[in-house]
Amino acid sequence: MNLHEAQSNSQNKPMDTFPCHLLTVRIIRMRNLRKADVLSQSDCYVTLWLPTATHEEQQTKTINNCKDPVWNESFYYRIQRQVKNVLEITVCDEDVTSDDHLFTIQFDISRLPDGESFMTFKCDPQTQEELDVGFVIEPAPGPPESIITNGVLVVIIILYTAGRKTDVTADQALNWRAAERDLALTVKGSCEGSHCFKLGSDAIIMPPCPTKFHYIKYNEPSLDVILPKKKPRFNPCTCSYKTQPGVPSVMLNSLPKGERVPIVEKKKYNLHVTVNDCHCSCPGDLDVRLGYDLCPQEQDFLCKRKRCVAQALKKVLHLNYDLKEHEVPVVAIMTTGGGTRSFTTTFGSCRGLQKLNLLDCVTYISGLSGTCWAMAHMYKNAYWSHRNLDELICEAKKHVTKSKMGIFSIDRIKYYHQQLDQRKQEGYKTCFIDLWGLMIEYLLNDEIDNHKLSDQREALTEGQNPLPIYVALNIKEKYSTDDYKEWVEFTPYEVGFLKYGAFVCPDNFGSEFFMGRMIKKLPESRISYLHGMWSSIFSVNLIYLLNQVSDSEEFWHRWTRDKIIDIEENPNLPTRPYELKSHMYVPAGNLSSAFRGVLTDRLSVAQNHNFLKGLQLHNDYLENKQFQRWKATVLDCCPNQLTEHDDYVGLVDAGFFINTSCPPLLRKERKVDVILHLSYSAGSQIMPLEQACKFYTEQGIPFPNIVLTEEDKKNPKECYYFNQSGSAACPDVLFFPLVNDTFQHYRAPGEKRNDAEMDAGDVDVSSISSPYDTYLLTYSDDDFDKLVNLSEYNIMNNQHLILQALHAAVARKRQLYYRN
Repeated sequence: MNLHEAQSNSQNKPMDTFPCHLLTVRIIRMRNLRKADVLSQSDCYVTLWLPTATHEEQQTKTINNCKDPVWNESFYYRIQRQVKNVLEITVCDEDVTSDDHLFTIQFDISRLPDGESFMTFKCDPQTQEELDVGFVIEPAPGPPESIITNGVLVVIIILYTAGRKTDVTADQALNWRAAERDLALTVKGSCEGSHCFKLGSDAIIMPPCPTKFHYIKYNEPSLDVILPKKKPRFNPCTCSYKTQPGVPSVMLNSLPKGERVPIVEKKKYNLHVTVNDCHCSCPGDLDVRLGYDLCPQEQDFLCKRKRCVAQALKKVLHLNYDLKEHEVPVVAIMTTGGGTRSFTTTFGSCRGLQKLNLLDCVTYISGLSGTCWAMAHMYKNAYWSHRNLDELICEAKKHVTKSKMGIFSIDRIKYYHQQLDQRKQEGYKTCFIDLWGLMIEYLLNDEIDNHKLSDQREALTEGQNPLPIYVALNIKEKYSTDDYKEWVEFTPYEVGFLKYGAFVCPDNFGSEFFMGRMIKKLPESRISYLHGMWSSIFSVNLIYLLNQVSDSEEFWHRWTRDKIIDIEENPNLPTRPYELKSHMYVPAGNLSSAFRGVLTDRLSVAQNHNFLKGLQLHNDYLENKQFQRWKATVLDCCPNQLTEHDDYVGLVDAGFFINTSCPPLLRKERKVDVILHLSYSAGSQIMPLEQACKFYTEQGIPFPNIVLTEEDKKNPKECYYFNQSGSAACPDVLFFPLVNDTFQHYRAPGEKRNDAEMDAGDVDVSSISSPYDTYLLTYSDDDFDKLVNLSEYNIMNNQHLILQALHAAVARKRQLYYRN
């Protein structure tokens, strides 16, 4: 495959080359340094961290008991100015027990001109506390770097591996049987990080193949070796113990490429290292797709689905002409979470749409939490939307109404242990969420469910069903979902971040990636494990529960958030829109940090290898319109703390922010015209929609204004039609709250109940004693049937509003086309 074909297939942007630069940072002095100790001045040192250049933190010497310390120490970095280089300068006080982190200055290197510059950072104007730093930026020797970027993420096409081979004699292996000892190899900043080997009774010889580290050459990598420990020998002459000397760090860039270099050569074992280029078929052939466009597979699906939708619309709208491709609106079903309640109502809503011949008018269906269970259940059948849904509903009913006591049987517990052990051996990081996924498997199936997300492509080959989209949130430790959340979508074609425009095939989700390439392929997760993640009720934290009771987020922020303070500089360098202003970060105190930990701690979070690992943010990422559309965290202006630096992504139920699966449908590339918003929430039916509308408004995402009266909020109707006239980019929204309004009096639209049928219309979906609580896993046969029939009826009873929205969407598409 040539480069052009590789890029065409992956939809990555073309490669370009840019020169590298050398950055010199000289820490000069501080004036009027604050006191961190009671009885003396601070024992001060400064650390520097520039993760885009090196993963090693560098440090000045410590100057004891001094108010105005002077260092005059220089540090050197090789940088690429196309990426966002933010230098973190941390001032610390050295203590006997643990050092105090006084403050950190974050400085955007892109603000510096080429050549020599001197900066004075005014940390505290009142006390005249100041830090003087010198900078020099000059061209670096050597060839330019090739990069691929989507305007937000950058891939630098330079990847090296370091391999090692250790030979162990049989005599040495026998010695290790007596007492287990570890051999540890570490390359900081590499994909693998560290390799540890237990050299005891279970490890007689070393693995036959070399262990590899993948790392970035220009990050100045070093290999650290920790040899097996030996018991110290007592020397009676010196009255001391003799310990084994350590192995000094090996700078890998100093080693000749392709040669086997001895690092440790002893009588009983040898250690050698070989540095080679990383082998890849083509530099531009990445395993991570960088781009905000829809992938080729989805585009192909849309062409096929439009033909199906055009025929269905002609029939239901009674059109006397055939719709052309540009006249076919994109209709989406959006569902909310709610455990077994949302699992059940999804079937009823889809059956109602099917009876109205409207299911074939739908292009997308999105879900989270319990609706994901229903969607995955449906997509096991490649033609589910064309089959009688009664069969699927009967199957679902069997599992909802069955006893759940078998979930804790001895055989089932053995099965859990065997499956989790197998998953761990495959290379996954297992947690309680995986166990929860296996429990959901029991709740929804009679046997092992080997279904995978990629298997659902079979249901899309002819455009015969809507495209399913499953939604989750990527979160961070010690942050609430209000402070940090990133939308992640799952389709049978791709898994990816809306904000970063980075996607991988679902077959590869969970595998190990580095710099856009897959380093280690792991087997694709079964859908059961994804269910555990999509509906991870065990990922709840205390601050979420408190916010459900009262709007207390602002109060907790006041006491737990770290302080970020804009600081003055001399000279005052101009700041362009894509550049970051200098600011000072002051960590919260020990008590506040502990308090924050208690509030934000989650029992368990699904952990998967981060496929953004090794990528970097583009220097202009903050000005990218796609990034701005989904920029919604307190760390978006802190590039050193965003997801590309994490080894794992922590994914949770999207309901922990807003109970909605709508964001993927609002990607402008999908051009959704009509959204059927099916609400299955407990409690207030209106609040999640209002919260979502507020979020979209803040993000600048076109969405109709949601205006409802107080009466509507107390007693919602079955359906509301919201449209934004004059805005072609704004979809029409048909909002279906889960309510029992006219169903209690009508068994079908226009057909009143008689006295004998009134009990069938008595469906309690709103009171405290409702049998449809979110955390209930078992329904009676009668309760299940009532909920399915209610959700079906609410769709069918509002057919006129759905048809009105479809007519308006077709007219708008035609008008827009002929206007252009």
